[in-house]
Amino acid sequence: MKRRTKKGKLTHANNREEKAGYEKMKCPSDTKQSVLVLSALIALLGVYVIPLSAQLTLSEPHRRSVVYKMDEASLIVHNELLSENLTLSWLSDHCYQCLFQKLGAIPSGKGSGLPSSAAFFVSTQHPLTLQLNSTQDTRELCRVHFSFGEHGNYSLWIKNLSNLTQKITCPIVIDKEPINSYLPILIAFLVYAGVAILIAIGGFVMGQVFFFLILDPVKKIMYRMITTMETERLINSELGSSNQASESSSRDPTFPAHQEATSRLRSLDTFRGLSLVIMIFVNYGGGRYWFFRHESWNGLTVADLVFPWFVFIMGTSITLSLNSVLKRGYPRVKLFRKTVWRSVQLFLIGVIIINPKYCMGPLSWDSLRIPGVLQRLAFTYFIVAVLEILFFKARPEDITMFLIPELVLYWPAWIFIVALETMWLCLTFLLPVPDCPLGYLGPGGIGDFGHHPNCTGGAAGYIDRWLFGEKHIHQTPTSHVLYLSTMPYDPEGVLGSFNSIVMAFLGLQAGKILLYYKDLHMQIMARFLIWGFMLGGISAILTKCSRDQGFIPVNKNLWSFSYITTLSCFAFIVLLIIYYVVDVRRWWSGAPFFYPGMNSILVYIGHEVFQNYFPFKWKMLNSQSHAEHLAQNLLATSIWVFISYLLYSKKIFWKI
Repeated sequence: MKRRTKKGKLTHANNREEKAGYEKMKCPSDTKQSVLVLSALIALLGVYVIPLSAQLTLSEPHRRSVVYKMDEASLIVHNELLSENLTLSWLSDHCYQCLFQKLGAIPSGKGSGLPSSAAFFVSTQHPLTLQLNSTQDTRELCRVHFSFGEHGNYSLWIKNLSNLTQKITCPIVIDKEPINSYLPILIAFLVYAGVAILIAIGGFVMGQVFFFLILDPVKKIMYRMITTMETERLINSELGSSNQASESSSRDPTFPAHQEATSRLRSLDTFRGLSLVIMIFVNYGGGRYWFFRHESWNGLTVADLVFPWFVFIMGTSITLSLNSVLKRGYPRVKLFRKTVWRSVQLFLIGVIIINPKYCMGPLSWDSLRIPGVLQRLAFTYFIVAVLEILFFKARPEDITMFLIPELVLYWPAWIFIVALETMWLCLTFLLPVPDCPLGYLGPGGIGDFGHHPNCTGGAAGYIDRWLFGEKHIHQTPTSHVLYLSTMPYDPEGVLGSFNSIVMAFLGLQAGKILLYYKDLHMQIMARFLIWGFMLGGISAILTKCSRDQGFIPVNKNLWSFSYITTLSCFAFIVLLIIYYVVDVRRWWSGAPFFYPGMNSILVYIGHEVFQNYFPFKWKMLNSQSHAEHLAQNLLATSIWVFISYLLYSKKIFWKI
């Protein structure tokens, strides 16, 4: 079975909105030590996981005669039927309404007790259905459903159960047990969890030791040397009383009247950084596990989460960054100009710097991909920021007068968003596409039983091919691998950008909730929860709680409406949890995700440009080992986290 896949480039990004007050944030001393210890221990992960790959793949003597690749198993088919030449076909459970694909031919048996044999490699990523047909009349003789394990040896025996009934059986026998390909993930998880626990315990113990050995004796000595009255006089003379501090700060125009109001919410940067770290990991390969790659068509994997979350948190940042500026009366025309310039910069960086064919000449215009991650972010940022500039309203003094203030006070922008989503629905389901059914949402290729092989993406793909040309969009979409589609299709195309705007606008509502209910933590979390359940309910209706059977399936390639409602639901819930843990209870500082969240654009561009250079990538001892790929990808991701920490400690923030 030919199942070699081209390396897909997973690109996600986020646009970081800088807000006033980041200079006032201090990195805790225990956090600095945590990052240094974490990066050192992560480096050790590679030392222990890489040798594991050799143990997993070389421990069996069969490995010398069978050369496996990742996610493969060997299958030997034994045919005892004397008069039947057979054809073996396969179908993945993950391929919806697909045609069986030919795996190979098996000759008839050689005689009594002398079956013929044929050897094949089969995929282990998803369960398979194997079908045996007669070569002469193509009738189906046998069908078996089985989930193969990586690097396992299997035998499929085809025999007559009875010569009288001519009933054919095809049992599968395990000749060699498969390896546990998920063991490296478990080891990596335990290492990271152990490091986190050690850092937490170490920080607490060191803090207690520092207090009892240093602070407490000094405090006792001070009380012995001077009286209680003298101590109070000293404190008041140096720091001033609480009343004096408040009065002096109110008279000093350089001192912020509401310091907490101007401080940056760590939960937002932590959420952004979490998305960025996952994005870097999956971009580097994610250990070559299928669930760390984009879904072939409908459905969700870990890799499908991060880009929408970047878009969501970008909308939240737009609200918080523009609110203080607009409240001070900054001219909206100047803000509009800055918005245009920022969008242009993002677009040009995406086209010129994040260009996979930059080494083929100036821009490689003949095959330059015009859509892209940063290009979509630029377009989305521009539209949502303009909506905020046009329809901004300051927080009313009595917020309790409004049932849902983020909707009621912002109704003109909501009308625009509803109209935009209506346009997406009309173009998706009513635009005629040549040689394709109306409203087609499928992958083309062998999907839909091969009836629409050239209709990949329906209206979305047709619009991009017509607008940009086939050579200027993504040439190898994820549907190429499983659905064997041949048409180019771009997951960051024009029609999907409509829903990207809606996603960012939902994030903008989260920002307005944070502003309208400032310091009312229960109100904020309750509204996050309500929005999450409401969007989740819409997703349940649209998808019928299934992957492929719904009215509008969850689909990252299309950025379908159910995709943005589902991911927005997740975003509200995850943001609620991080907000409670980081900003409300202060149980967690947000480290280490907080640091890349503060420099997201710089880290994103850096990881894209340097992804093929050492130490982010090196020649592997065994390139077909999940363990070695996982070690390399985790180490590369950890290096970028450490770089972001160094940038933060030096107060280096790249703002576009």
